[in-house]
Amino acid sequence: MEPSLSARALGAATEITSTALSGGDHDAALRSVVSRAAELAEADLALVMVRAEDGTAVVEAACGEREAELRGVVLPADSAAARVARGGETVVATDVTSDPRTAPYVPEALRGYGPFAAAPFGSAPSGGHDGLLGVLTVYRHRDREPFSADCIDVLTAFAGQAGVVLALADRANTRNRLAVYQERERIARELHDVIVQRLYASGMTLDRARRRMRKRFMRTEATMVGDAIDQLDETIEEIRGTVRALRSAEPDAAGEDAPSVDLAESARGEVRIATELLGYPPTLEISGELADIPAEQADHIRAALREALSNVVRHSGASQTRVELHRDEKGLRVRVRDNGCGVPQDVAQRGLRHLRERARTAGGEFTVNSSPSLGTLVAFDLPLEGE
Repeated sequence: MEPSLSARALGAATEITSTALSGGDHDAALRSVVSRAAELAEADLALVMVRAEDGTAVVEAACGEREAELRGVVLPADSAAARVARGGETVVATDVTSDPRTAPYVPEALRGYGPFAAAPFGSAPSGGHDGLLGVLTVYRHRDREPFSADCIDVLTAFAGQAGVVLALADRANTRNRLAVYQERERIARELHDVIVQRLYASGMTLDRARRRMRKRFMRTEATMVGDAIDQLDETIEEIRGTVRALRSAEPDAAGEDAPSVDLAESARGEVRIATELLGYPPTLEISGELADIPAEQADHIRAALREALSNVVRHSGASQTRVELHRDEKGLRVRVRDNGCGVPQDVAQRGLRHLRERARTAGGEFTVNSSPSLGTLVAFDLPLEGE
């Protein structure tokens, strides 16, 4: 084997190992693999293909001519590349378009090439084919010499090593992400199940004390307690925002828009919290597609649900509560009804004013109908873009 070829192979393997194990982007590591493979083999084109469940091979990365066109190309299960991807031995052909093992399966985009080689890309660390990722293929134009035996040996070794490194790096990254998510979920659970509930209970206790103070004409003390309750409400809101952030999906590394929200699941969560405080489960009715609500609109709806249910818990004395969440061609509609005594005139309604402001800013509508005999209806309507 030529010393220069051996040295280049070692350098390429070292680069791939460093890139993969540094926790970088998987696609960037694949691009590095095909780039270095093309250099090692002095090829005009290099491809990495992964095996699919149906036995076909799908191009994941390309280096050379017509890269964008080739990514995503699918080779049949009977093609040489697909057979290698499923655990076959390295295949070499002088002309990919005339060799009987390869000719029937060459896509149009590859018909301008002649010399061809396909090497297994990775394998199970303990042997066998369970860990095989796919196949690394290289191509030269028809007017060029076939790949030498030394070149094929180096390419096969490089493909196997690079594939194993990427597989191990993916497993390590998956374990690390899982550990982070588990820790975030633990923190979120403790914040939600312990801290928020204690603050909520403290707020209701203070509210009852404030009412007794008013009866005894302790106006100054009642005002101070009212301010403390408002601060507790703000703290609860901030903690819930932290919980949602901890439980949200990992931000897209490419900087794309924030993911949509499953608003139905969010509504169920808010109702579960209210159930714990009311001592009975509110009725929840959900209709329409709610799995793809933009994050900003979902935040408005969640705020409406939280404030309406909070008023039921703290002021209504209701024995029945009904929550309706509906999406149609006009947008989103939230209704929270209870059979309680209504919202007392002497309680702070800062939260309701805040919701009215939210609705106005978002182009929606917010109304509250309340009476001692009929209970309370909170309505929050919000248009969705494109509907």
